[in-house]
Amino acid sequence: MILKTKSANEKRAAFREALRAGGLLRFPGAFAPIVAMLVEQSGFDGVYVSGAGISAEAGLPDIGLTNQEEVVARAHNIAKASDLPTIVDTDTGFGEPMNAARTIIRLEEMGLAGCHMEDQINPKRCGHLDNKGLVETPEMCRKLRAAAEARRDANFLLIARTDARGPEGLESAIERAKAYADAGADMIFPEALQKEAEFEEFRSAIDLPLLANMTEFGKSPLLHTDQLAALGFNIVIYPMTTMRLALKAIDDGLAILKQDGTQGALVEHMWTRSRLYDALGYAEYNKFDQDIYNFKLSDKD
Repeated sequence: MILKTKSANEKRAAFREALRAGGLLRFPGAFAPIVAMLVEQSGFDGVYVSGAGISAEAGLPDIGLTNQEEVVARAHNIAKASDLPTIVDTDTGFGEPMNAARTIIRLEEMGLAGCHMEDQINPKRCGHLDNKGLVETPEMCRKLRAAAEARRDANFLLIARTDARGPEGLESAIERAKAYADAGADMIFPEALQKEAEFEEFRSAIDLPLLANMTEFGKSPLLHTDQLAALGFNIVIYPMTTMRLALKAIDDGLAILKQDGTQGALVEHMWTRSRLYDALGYAEYNKFDQDIYNFKLSDKD
């Protein structure tokens, strides 16, 4: 991380410029700093920090059990690991409008480029589950206005997520999105749309940039980036893809280790030590260290 070159303000400014340039920005989820580094090294446009991922890493279900400082701290550690802009899931903003405002302040301080805030009630649940409860539109608008006013860097991206598609229908989700835009949101995140035509209808109705959630095992079809770009969406997130890949590999590996009594059969599926060192930038750290300590003290020192 000592080798990163962009400041938080520079990352936020570059992010806004990329959004203005048009096209679809791809943000895979990162549940740990090293995953954010791999996202950058793989050539993606940004990093996404999932609330479900933070909860799962802590051994908790995604029902709003993590608090503001836990999420801010984890997002900070992930954001500082790369030069890419990082956006984070802040659930319902961790409380009332004043709490939502403080969340924005803390995220700015910790180097995040943006966040999304949803209109569910607490306790919340995963956006692709049934029986979600929503706050009234005016309440969400108050929270968004407070969050927008708390920003000190105008480039920090405030994304309003609406979960209304399931409990209230598509038309209500669109009407909520329009109200959220008026309240100060920079982007709209329509959660759990159920078919491609709904993505198209949302794009036709909303003037703000839009975020698409391509999560596995959810209610939305897994649209290709070409489809999303053609639909006019601006960001696509893959919240849990990397964690699900990692956990499947760990689960399978532990079963083989227990059965075989040795990890010998697993070695070919592992990163080598040299691949890990390459991803972490060991050589650059070593060069930095040598450049500092390549002097000798004289007798007069």
